Amino acid sequence: MSGKMLKSRKNVFWEALIITIAIFMMGLFLGILIETSNSNKIGDLFTQSEISLVDGMAILKLSEESNISCEVLKEQNINFANKIYEEAKLLEEYETSGKLTDGMKLLHKKYDLLRTLLWMSNQESLERCSNYNLIVYLYSYNSEETNTKATQNVWGKMLLDIKENRNDILLLPIAADQNLTSLDILLSEYEIESIPAVVINNKDILYELENKDSVETHLP
Repeated sequence: MSGKMLKSRKNVFWEALIITIAIFMMGLFLGILIETSNSNKIGDLFTQSEISLVDGMAILKLSEESNISCEVLKEQNINFANKIYEEAKLLEEYETSGKLTDGMKLLHKKYDLLRTLLWMSNQESLERCSNYNLIVYLYSYNSEETNTKATQNVWGKMLLDIKENRNDILLLPIAADQNLTSLDILLSEYEIESIPAVVINNKDILYELENKDSVETHLP
């Protein structure tokens, strides 16, 4: 009787071990599939960012042509900014769902460069066109301070809400601590004192946002 019970317990033990190993292997295999899928998607984002970068440089060149109508400038700039936003939004989803890799940081830097190029291309355009508004939101990407992150989260949502309620807003969120030479020159040109900051139509600079009115009062 005791021998049968011992044999039965051994069988249960081996069955449990086999099931455990099988579950572990399935989980490992599934994890590899997910990681591979994410890597492929990030690789696609890298390729898309390269295309967008060249596209942004072309827009920068075209915006210097005075024969381009203000309506075309408005439409193309806003559409391009929205396209970059959707691409960068996918990157942010990967950043929040997993480990922040060097590749992701580099890709984020590319999108900050794209938005910087777009900011540059609209410096002269805003001087002759009054049919749209440019809001540049400068924030810290590498800050670990809880208060700074909380403030930036509120500001980001507030500015996005303003954009979604108007069709004449070109919103450019740019991480100001990415060591981009072109961006650093712009920050010096506009004498940015601290981050976060909001630059409206290349004229008004805000360092405090209590509510949407803080921004909308500066918009025509």
